[in-house]
Amino acid sequence: VTVKSSSRDPATAAGEEGDHPPKEEPWKTTLKTTMVHVEAGEFRGREASLWDLLHSRYIPEEQRKELLELYEAGELSLEQVKTVVSTIVTRAAAAERAEPAAPGSAPRAEPAATAAEPTPLDGD
Repeated sequence: VTVKSSSRDPATAAGEEGDHPPKEEPWKTTLKTTMVHVEAGEFRGREASLWDLLHSRYIPEEQRKELLELYEAGELSLEQVKTVVSTIVTRAAAAERAEPAAPGSAPRAEPAATAAEPTPLDGD
């Protein structure tokens, strides 16, 4: 009986069976076990795994997917992912701290632009 596994290294998959599901990709395991120290937001004062940082509220889903695809494809090194993720989390947390009402501030800018638009019609 031949067992087909999605893991590229059957010995590694068998050795890790007790800790992780055998179908977990090695790149995922690396992201989950690589710890990063980020002094920002909810991560201040502690280390977090790259996986946790990538799946935090600071990384938009679209950006997370892009980073994961590039890393999985080997286009980004682990160090590059660390740098990018740390930078994004730090900047997002700083922006959040500077403007706590960020979700409500974007729509507030729209009425000002809308109010300016009718002006050319007044000349008719």
